[in-house]
This record gives sequence, C-alpha cells and structure tokens, in this order.
Amino acid sequence: MNPINQEVLKPLASKYVWWKTPDEAVSTPQRVIAQVMNIGDYADVQAMAEQVGDDVLRDVLSQAEAGQFDARSWAYWHYRLGLASVDHVPALPVRRFA
Repeated sequence: MNPINQEVLKPLASKYVWWKTPDEAVSTPQRVIAQVMNIGDYADVQAMAEQVGDDVLRDVLSQAEAGQFDARSWAYWHYRLGLASVDHVPALPVRRFA
C-alpha cells in the first residue's frame, strides 16, 4: 500500500478506533481506513476517500481481514470502487481455524 499521511488519519482514528490512542491507531493506517469505510458517517467517508484515493481504498478491501466489514459496507465499497458487477460481490473474508 502507498504511504499514507498519518496526520490526515489521526482525527478519524480518535473517532473510529476509540480503543487505541490516535498515535497507536495510525501505526496501522489500513485498519483505520477499513473502520471508517465500515462505520464512518458520510462526511468522514467522503473526506477520507478524497485524501487517500481510490487505489488505497481498493488495497484496503483486497487485504481485509474477517470481521472488518459488515455485508452492507462490503457490497457498497465493491460497487463504489468498480470491483464488482451486479450480483457478483466477492464473499466476505472468513476466519479459518487450523
């Protein structure tokens, strides 16, 4: 993933990754971005998308871990980023136990 300006993500990290300090949260920017993509409000999502760009959002989706997205957000972002056609959204990531 391309380097992301962590300062841009700190306000979002404090709001959407509340269980960590903003500095801790932005050390894994893809986690902050995924959280905003999943539960962010419209204004925050639009501002973040403008700042990081669609390529970064696609990278976050392609590397998503189980539980990071709900089904609605998963489908929305795949359609929004041109990664799915009608009724052909990839399955959500799942946890696998050995």
